Amino acid sequence: SSDLITVAAALRKTGLPVLTIGRGSNMLVADEGFAGIAIRLGEFAASVDLPDPGQETGVVVAGGGASLPVVARRTASAGWRGLEWAVGVPGSVGGAVRMNAGGHGSDMDESILDVEVFDLSTGSLARRQRSGLGLRFRGSNLTDLDVVVRARLAVRAGDIREAESTIDDIVRWRRENQPGGQNAGSVFVNPVPGRVSAGELIDRAGLRGFRIGSAEVSRKHANFIQADENGRAADVVAVMRHVHECVRREFGHDLRSEVRLVGFE
Repeated sequence: SSDLITVAAALRKTGLPVLTIGRGSNMLVADEGFAGIAIRLGEFAASVDLPDPGQETGVVVAGGGASLPVVARRTASAGWRGLEWAVGVPGSVGGAVRMNAGGHGSDMDESILDVEVFDLSTGSLARRQRSGLGLRFRGSNLTDLDVVVRARLAVRAGDIREAESTIDDIVRWRRENQPGGQNAGSVFVNPVPGRVSAGELIDRAGLRGFRIGSAEVSRKHANFIQADENGRAADVVAVMRHVHECVRREFGHDLRSEVRLVGFE
């Protein structure tokens, strides 16, 4: 936290923009880079503390820099249920809180009790209750000046074999249905969660495989954009804009980006 205090002081003095980075799994940085201060939490924020066994319910305390798949696997292997879905989200706990990450029928909002947030505008650390975070579908009220240092997550006791089987099923499903390689995850938020998916609309618009320069709509899942090795971020954004315009024109849905664009106008 002393380093964060130093950064807060530097921000007040310079007025530079700030960028808080988790694991960067849903982030696209412009080819020109980011002209400001980038913050990434160190090892102190990567811890995962599990509840004592023998209880029906418990609380996992996870650092903001902890990996979601690690949190999912560690809780499942200890017989704690409720976070298995997180194995399929290659982000950090802090990033997941900020965007209310989710998948496979659940999200962070289902588990968060409260979070410790360092406010870079004031240089202070405070605990914020779940109700004050403004959590919504793939979003929250947290900004780049709010650094999630740790989160307390509710879990329930359960069968280890069932928990690990759920983990295996999620990993298998994602391998079969989503692309690997160079992408920034799901590109657009589903316009009507549970009823209308962005991938379905993009597919219906005939855009699977659509390419500009070094980037193309994935042929495996239309809501992913794959970049070639040494590809350009500008090409990815050009594909995003084309897809957005086609879907808006054909179906009337104004797709919202799930990918965080950094350094673009």
